[in-house]
Amino acid sequence: MPTLLVANRGEIAVRVLRAAADLGWRTVALVTDADDAHGRFADRAVRLHGSYLDADAVLAAAEGCDLVHPGYGFLAENAGFARRCAEAGLTFVGPPPEVLELLGDKSRARALATEVGVPVLAGAEDGFEDFFRTHGAVVVKAVAGGGGKGVRVVRRLADLRAAVDRCRAEALAAFGDGTVFVEELLEPARHVEVQLVGTTVLGDRDCSLQVRHQKLVEIAPAPDLSPDLRTALHEAAATIARAVRYTGLGTVEFLVAPNGRFAFLEANPRLQVEHTVTEQVTGLDLVRAQLLLATEVEPDLTHTPRGSALQLRVSLTSTGRLSTFVPPSGPGVRVDTHASAGYRAGLDFDPLLAKVVVHADDLDTALRRARRALDEFTVDGAKTNIGFLRGLLDHPDFLKAHTGLVDSLPREDTGARSPVQGTVVAIESGTVVVEAMKMQHVVPIGDARVLVEVGDTVSEGALLAEGVDVAVEEKAVEFDLDDVRPDLAETLARHDFSRPEAEGKRHSRGRRTVRENIADLCTDFVEYGGLAIAAQRRRRSLDELVERTPADGLVAGVGKVNGGQVVAMSYDYTVLAGTQGLRNHAKKDRMFALAEQRRLPVVLFAEGGGGRPGDTDHGGVSGLDCLAFHLFAKLSGLVPLVGIASGRCFAGNAVLLGTCDVVIATRDATIGMGGPAMIEGGGLGVFRPEEIGPVDVQSPNGVIDVLVSDEAEAVEVAKKYLSYFQGPVDGWECPDQRLLRHLVPENRVRAYDVRTVVETVADAGSVLELRREFGRGIVTALVRVEGRPLGLIANDPAHLGGAIDADSADKAARFLQLCDAFDLPVVSLCDTPGFMVGPDAERTATVRHLTRMLVTGANLDVPFGFVALRKAYGLGAQAMAAGSLKVPLFAVSWPSGEFGPMGLEGAVRLGYRRELDAIDDPGQRKEMFEAMVSAAYEHGKALNVASAYEIDDVIDPADTRLWITTLLTGPDAAPARTGKKRPFVDTW
Repeated sequence: MPTLLVANRGEIAVRVLRAAADLGWRTVALVTDADDAHGRFADRAVRLHGSYLDADAVLAAAEGCDLVHPGYGFLAENAGFARRCAEAGLTFVGPPPEVLELLGDKSRARALATEVGVPVLAGAEDGFEDFFRTHGAVVVKAVAGGGGKGVRVVRRLADLRAAVDRCRAEALAAFGDGTVFVEELLEPARHVEVQLVGTTVLGDRDCSLQVRHQKLVEIAPAPDLSPDLRTALHEAAATIARAVRYTGLGTVEFLVAPNGRFAFLEANPRLQVEHTVTEQVTGLDLVRAQLLLATEVEPDLTHTPRGSALQLRVSLTSTGRLSTFVPPSGPGVRVDTHASAGYRAGLDFDPLLAKVVVHADDLDTALRRARRALDEFTVDGAKTNIGFLRGLLDHPDFLKAHTGLVDSLPREDTGARSPVQGTVVAIESGTVVVEAMKMQHVVPIGDARVLVEVGDTVSEGALLAEGVDVAVEEKAVEFDLDDVRPDLAETLARHDFSRPEAEGKRHSRGRRTVRENIADLCTDFVEYGGLAIAAQRRRRSLDELVERTPADGLVAGVGKVNGGQVVAMSYDYTVLAGTQGLRNHAKKDRMFALAEQRRLPVVLFAEGGGGRPGDTDHGGVSGLDCLAFHLFAKLSGLVPLVGIASGRCFAGNAVLLGTCDVVIATRDATIGMGGPAMIEGGGLGVFRPEEIGPVDVQSPNGVIDVLVSDEAEAVEVAKKYLSYFQGPVDGWECPDQRLLRHLVPENRVRAYDVRTVVETVADAGSVLELRREFGRGIVTALVRVEGRPLGLIANDPAHLGGAIDADSADKAARFLQLCDAFDLPVVSLCDTPGFMVGPDAERTATVRHLTRMLVTGANLDVPFGFVALRKAYGLGAQAMAAGSLKVPLFAVSWPSGEFGPMGLEGAVRLGYRRELDAIDDPGQRKEMFEAMVSAAYEHGKALNVASAYEIDDVIDPADTRLWITTLLTGPDAAPARTGKKRPFVDTW
């Protein structure tokens, strides 16, 4: 029998506890000093030492439990909490963390909807004022959370900045994330949502009756939708669900205009407040279904739609102790509540007191039932909105409501209202001051009669004062825009990171500073942790640390490269030799987590000496519990990782560098797993830094992918590398493709420059070759064709005749992993006599290394194309074709192509040895051998191979790009992903 912890409060906690009890589960409730009414419905109540948003406190309370149900709000959409549940051995009742991250981030959810063809409203994540000027009125929205928090409608440009600031503050307080975006305002519009269980649609609801974006009344099914529109909404919701392989309960919400236009609003990967009306019209227990799915039991969702249902949210509008609490009852009436007589009604939490749910065979009867239920509902001891809801039911436009209807209704009571839920802390001349979240809000009231006292707790929108005219104009305050306040001046001074002496030394050696490199790499760079200093306050003064250890030797932040966001990080060798200190380890953890959360590429300038033994401000011993290396390694295969080495890069810095997908190094770089001190300390000799892993060692051995002359070129290469993972570009050019007809010599044994072939096939200037000096038998390069990125591998006949040795196979295998991980199509240009063989080759473990290339190629799922330039022999050719000529999307050959199970000469010697040995005359034997080779060549010519349909065609080399574009057009071969495609990209 499993034990369920319900990490929520109020009516939803009661609802979940009851469903679990019906399944025979043990239940645990979380209660606080301020609110414990729901605790009586559980087998056991645990006092929460913290808030419902405190993951540590919730997990501590979950000891001995098997599952955690988050309800709605609080931690319900917190992917980090879901992961921590899994790490603690607890089942989180909800979708996987990756889906929570995707759908819980409204910006990413919008992008997903666009990607799968579901219409969205125009929006922007920055440049809000420009967007407003183009689109007019907007809605400012928090990226995270829901429930109407962090949402503001703005109809005047002058109000935009204040609305953005207010939404950010609300969202940060409610959800821990202050990120916002803006969206065009669609009005009038209905708010219609579709209920999902996994990818199964269970109907829809109308939620248009809402006040300040918080729902008041929900109706199921949504009235007055045409069959075609209802079907379109259901299919759009299911499309989004299928795109993320959704599991569990969820809702996809839309705005619907009077003309039938609809647009995706958001997806809620959790149980909704209004799930009740869907339960009433389907007869299903959705919470039970959710709990069963969490235990991998498929619920029975068979049902017959029945009638109509309404939910009315009864909320508190004041504090007090309920002296009377008599909810309605009778046929077709359901009330979900945690309250009872004696309940202390506070405003510490959401003011929802009860949900009155009515059901009937038709909507008219359901409306009459709703009126009767509200008339029966008696609450004394605190004010509620029951009267308001009752009046709303009689509004002539109740069933034709749009989202702005309730807010447009005239108020019976006029006067100044509280802008927030909070406490009255002062009543001063002409003002009332309300404090919320340690922030005081001054409300002008003029000469109106004050209705509150100091100490009163008020809800948002509560009347503070009444009078005939309380439209008090606030006096405009004029500011000296050039004035710098003392607190700002102090902050600006700390952000002056100039260090002329250190910068001068750097420049004298022909090197750039870290900030110069970052500025060259990024635009719009925002630095994280710039004010951090070395953790050495026990041995140095604060002034010295501020002066000598800015940013603790690691400049890190988010900027834009080629217009796309990246995490950019650079060790500062002028600060404690670029070593890894306590604070910059923490910064790395922060940036790596951000890169994972936002799916941002990482560029790391890795110059530095590794671990720093001199930090003192900690209680650790070994430092081996540092998470930075683990977190960075986990990013492999999720986002592109770019490492740049210039100067000395040793120990931990080298490990981070080697973790990257691509290593770019300047010619003065030295890269090693240990620096001189570590080597000497290990008794391994005394060496100068320049002797440890110089580029003439690390480039031929494959550690370095791209060798450049200086940091400026390194930055340019990094930008170019990232561009291949940022999509297509416009404005491409290519060489005259007729050149390809002449690049492979007619003499079949004459070598040629395959890189000229690659440069001609690809768009002009688009080739970026990786690991050129390593595994020289195969060229691996990122290229573009018609502006679109892809990976390219090509045998180099100038090295070992194009034979594939162990190093070449390793190089190709790793490159194929990289392309596959990031959905880059691959084209293979084949000219190989096969794998390298012989005793010397076997000493390099060719059996394992060469088959590694085969295994990698066979497991690709990106589009793959094969072009035989000349030789395509044996297993080497099959490896170049991902295992078989029937595997690529196309396998074609140039007229110079020749095919066979092994090289022609070897095949003749092996197959006709007896006949050749029988010829005594050496001249005749040679003549016979050459004739047999010639016959074998004719048999294996591309035209003959195509006649047996072992390949798709023999083509004019000038048409090669045309064939390659077949990889790049048509339906997208890369489905939307919420996580990694491959576990990681091999570092070797």
